[in-house]
Amino acid sequence: MALPSDGASGGASGGGRPRPRLDPVVAKARNLVAALLGISSTGKVRPVPDPPLVLVACSGGPDSLALAAVAAFFAHRGEIRVGAVVVDHRMQPGSAAVADAAARTLRGLGLDPVQIRAVDVEHDGAGPEAAARTARYGALDAAAVELGAVVVLLGHTLDDQAESVLLGLARGSGTRSLAGIRERRGSYLRPFLDLRRAETLAICEVLGLEPWHDPTNTDPAFTRSRARTVVLPFLEAQLGPGIAASLHRSARILAADADYLDQLASDEFERLVERVPVGVRTLPRLELRLPEDGLRGLAPALRHRVLALAAVALGGNQPSFERLLAAEALLARCGSAGPVELAGKVTVSRISRSQSIPHDGSSYGKLVFRRNA
Repeated sequence: MALPSDGASGGASGGGRPRPRLDPVVAKARNLVAALLGISSTGKVRPVPDPPLVLVACSGGPDSLALAAVAAFFAHRGEIRVGAVVVDHRMQPGSAAVADAAARTLRGLGLDPVQIRAVDVEHDGAGPEAAARTARYGALDAAAVELGAVVVLLGHTLDDQAESVLLGLARGSGTRSLAGIRERRGSYLRPFLDLRRAETLAICEVLGLEPWHDPTNTDPAFTRSRARTVVLPFLEAQLGPGIAASLHRSARILAADADYLDQLASDEFERLVERVPVGVRTLPRLELRLPEDGLRGLAPALRHRVLALAAVALGGNQPSFERLLAAEALLARCGSAGPVELAGKVTVSRISRSQSIPHDGSSYGKLVFRRNA
């Protein structure tokens, strides 16, 4: 398969010699990728002796295919090596053929290595979208470790960000959820969050690529699909254009706020937490204790985060707002001392004077977090 055009078109220069003109949307995409990877998108090519491997998670759809093609440009310059992982969720008929076609296109772009990873999507009550996401990231994590990749690029766009914020609003979520999709999370980078979905389609057209269009993206059975095809267009029609960009801007503002609050909460958690080994030698467990007075002295935004950190630190899930309020109510000393069930088999209770357990006087009133076996 021949490599696609690099997005440059011919133009007259002095003496009639053709001068390539880079398509603006391709140039924009290259700048976004280069900025996040910390490399230059212009100037003299400076190949490195042992370039690091960057993986692109690619379904064959327009967003991830455009990202793969843009990343391939930097691989041809010798600054990085670029490979790809195609995850076959095996949730649709013909998914293996779609994955094979995507892998062939990626190899034609010059990406190497290109892996196809088939996964089993286990429905654990969180819904098919969440289950597929869990399986997908598990496959990408494994591929990155096996191949020695430094980062994995994901093709989420501004439109994906707007949908995430809108869905967070509909669920009544907090600051972190409304902050939407992170540009950086561990080894995962999302360089296209300032790019519209229409622009990734334009990149594919300019570069002569034929992306696959996932039918579930317009399937009304999925909540995100309804947000994409019904709710956002309705809001644009009723409130005027620019809704997606406004939601994206709100996410960027809230992300900075959430990062700051999370760091403060982490500092307070480490200052307050007491880690106590409990259980028998054959089944050791860790119990976390947080003092009442210390928790009461925190602003509610920090207190809720500290309580959530205790649950997550024991291997539980992020508690819902309602569960955090129930845990916080233990501090009021009204009614029961618990336990309150949190997500992921974690419970929290208050040590009361009536409890016949060995503790010193300073333990009285502490909130105790335990994870059930």
